Amino acid sequence: MKIAALGEVMVELAPQKAQSGGTTLMAQSFAGDTYNTAVYMARNGVEVSYVTLLGDDPFSEQMLAQIRAEGIDTSAIAQLPGRCPGLYAIQNSPDGERQFTYWRGESPARELFAEAGVRVQLQAYLQGMDYLYLSGITLAIMAPDACEHLLAFLTAFRRDGGRVAFDSNYRPRLWRSADEAREVLAAFLMQTDIALLTLEDEQALWGDRNAGRCLERNGRFRLAELVLKRGAESVLLQYDGELSAIAVPRVPEIVDTTGAGDAFNAGYLAARLQGEEPESAVSAGNRCAAAVIRHRGAIIPAAQYAGGCVAGRGEPARLVRA
Repeated sequence: MKIAALGEVMVELAPQKAQSGGTTLMAQSFAGDTYNTAVYMARNGVEVSYVTLLGDDPFSEQMLAQIRAEGIDTSAIAQLPGRCPGLYAIQNSPDGERQFTYWRGESPARELFAEAGVRVQLQAYLQGMDYLYLSGITLAIMAPDACEHLLAFLTAFRRDGGRVAFDSNYRPRLWRSADEAREVLAAFLMQTDIALLTLEDEQALWGDRNAGRCLERNGRFRLAELVLKRGAESVLLQYDGELSAIAVPRVPEIVDTTGAGDAFNAGYLAARLQGEEPESAVSAGNRCAAAVIRHRGAIIPAAQYAGGCVAGRGEPARLVRA
């Protein structure tokens, strides 16, 4: 099974231990929500391509080198002359929760699916994939007409047998209004097979009172699989007409929750693409997220990553009452 992830790679600045005098050093890396998922899928043995636009600056060249080093296909990545990628900085509270500050107004990835000639070539490339993966952030940074072209392509892609995985990943500052976000995300959920949602994001956008209301509302999208992440609470899985709750193992010494949801998505999708059942795939997602939140930054060094998170290689799913 081959999967292509669409989105943005950014320069990441992650805080390290404070130095004497109160100075905090920042470690520079590269990350982005769908890119993080692509990396962890590749580390779990999935054949992954990444689709984005970069500049021709030194940071973009370093990004390309890193993406290739992770074993990800970069043949669909184009570089725009005179451009450079966006940047974000992380701040952490004592319990590891994170806040982000972004500088991404000139990011080349904002022009994804916008130029007609490039779009035609990209669509031909994506037709060779079994799965496509994208997020609400992917859509939020794209121009409205580019989103329309992408939506039309996904409709044709699914009609020809392809499958789409989607994380709504709602970030209010990236949208002109909540109404716009609801309209766009709902349209793309109608062309989604696997929805990987986060209750906190769903409540912020839709005002859902609880998880039950969230699941009920998303029922109109006719999703084949719906996964609802709830932080440390059990993950809810709606599949084949049944609702399951899979326990999230306790993680000691949480350092930084950046990329936790992205890592979960990677574990889940890697397991599903390799033939695991959805409940076992949720446990794979939990293991991947647990490995990441014990380190700083969205993408941890391969040597520190507890690879082999695919469900068949670890503990079975632990069900709790839904």
